[in-house]
Amino acid sequence: MRHRSCFSLFAGLALVFCLAVGTAAAGPVQVDIYGPGQGSLNLAMAAPLGPTPGTPVSGMGVKLNGFINENLSFLPFLRLVDQRAILGGTVMQGYKSPDIDLKRFQLAGADLVVTAGWPQGDASGSFVELRVYEALSGKLVFGKAYSHVEDGLLPNVADRFCSDLMKALTGRGEFFKSTLAFVKHDGKNKRDVWLVKPVGRDLRKITNLPGEALSPSWSPDGRFVVFSHFDDRSHALGVWDRLTRQVQRIRFPGNTVIGPCFLPDNKVAVSLSSGRNPDIFLLNHLFKKERELEANPSINVSPSFDATGTKMAFTSSRMGGPQVFMKDMTTGQVTRISKTGSYNTEPSISPDGTLVAFTKMTDTGHRIFVYDMVTQSERQVSFGPGRDEQPSFAPDSYFLAFTSNRNGAQQIFLVTRHGGDPKRVPTGPGDASFARWGMIPE
Repeated sequence: MRHRSCFSLFAGLALVFCLAVGTAAAGPVQVDIYGPGQGSLNLAMAAPLGPTPGTPVSGMGVKLNGFINENLSFLPFLRLVDQRAILGGTVMQGYKSPDIDLKRFQLAGADLVVTAGWPQGDASGSFVELRVYEALSGKLVFGKAYSHVEDGLLPNVADRFCSDLMKALTGRGEFFKSTLAFVKHDGKNKRDVWLVKPVGRDLRKITNLPGEALSPSWSPDGRFVVFSHFDDRSHALGVWDRLTRQVQRIRFPGNTVIGPCFLPDNKVAVSLSSGRNPDIFLLNHLFKKERELEANPSINVSPSFDATGTKMAFTSSRMGGPQVFMKDMTTGQVTRISKTGSYNTEPSISPDGTLVAFTKMTDTGHRIFVYDMVTQSERQVSFGPGRDEQPSFAPDSYFLAFTSNRNGAQQIFLVTRHGGDPKRVPTGPGDASFARWGMIPE
C-alpha cells in the first residue's frame, strides 16, 4: 500500500511512501522499555549503496549514516555493532530483499540491520530508501523513503527515521521529535533561554534579556516557552512566542515568580507571593491570574502535571524542610510522596502519571530519585559525582533530563526511568541547566 505525507517543517523533504509496516509481520522484534529488566538489541549499519549493485556512495549517504549512528547512540536499549567486527565488511550487493545477505551481520552478533539505498545516487535533490531488517529471520521491520534530500536536511531525515525505528521497537518515538528548552549562563548575572535537540543539534538562543532566566517550560502546543526572570529591579514571568519570536515580561504583585509550568490545556501554574510565602496559582491563556491551585501557610513551589492535568506534584515546606507532595486535582487530596530524607525538591511527574522524579539531598550530595506511584516505592537513578538536580521527564515517560556538575561546569545529562549510564547533551561552552522537554509541531 502506498502512503504519502509531508514534512511541513522541512522544505523540499517529503516522506513519499511506506516500504513496509514491520508490525504486520508475525512476532516482530520488540523492546519493553518500561518494564523491569529492560532488554537490549544489537544493531548494525550496512554501507549505503548507489544505483550500481555492490557500489557504496560516498557523499550524502555516508553523512546520513553518520547522523543515524549518532542518534542511535542515545538509545540505551540499542548497542551499535562495530563495523570492524563484521567479517566481509558492510558493503552488500543490494539494499533490499532478496539482494541482501545478512549472515555476516548475524555472525557479528547483530539483531537488526539498517540498509540505505540511493537509487539515483546521493547527489543533492535525490531520494533515499531506508530499511530495517531482522538479522536472523531476514524479516523487514519497516522501511521508508525520503525524497528531495539535501545536505542541510540530512539531520532531519535521520531524526525522522530514528523516531520511526524507536516507535517500531518500543511503541514510542517522541524522543527524536523533542526539543529541550534550557538555561545557559552568559556572563555575570546573565542567563538566557536556549533550545537544543536532545542529541545536541539545532542549538540556538531564544531570549536576550538583561538579568537571569530560570525554569523554562514548553506549552503543549509547542508555541510558547514561559520562564522565571529577574533583574536588578523585579521578578517577572517571561514568555517567548515561537511564532512571533517575541519575548515579553509580565509582572505580578508581590515581586516573586517561581517555577512556571504549563498544564495540558495550555494554561500555566506558577508560584507567586501574595503574602509571606509563595503559593501556586493558575494563569489563564493570556497569562493573567485566574485562581489558587494550592495555598498553605508554608512555601509551595515547583508544580508539575501529568498529561491529564489531574495530578499535580509540587514542593512544600509544610512539614518543615522541603518535601514532595501530590495533589489530586479532582478531589483536592494532598499526599506526601517523598518518604525519606529531610530535603526533597524539584518534582517532575511523568506524562503517563506513574512516576515522579525529584532531587534528594543524600550523604553523598544531591541525587535524582524516582517515586513509583503504583508500588509506592522510590529508587535512585543518578549517582554523581558532583551535584545532580532539576530532573525533567520526556514526553515518552522514559527519558529523564537532569543537570549535573560532575564534569566541572553544569551540563545537561540524560538517563532513563530505570537509571543507567548518563549521556551528556552537547550544549556548547558555558553552564547549562533547567532542561525541559517540548514538542514543536511539524
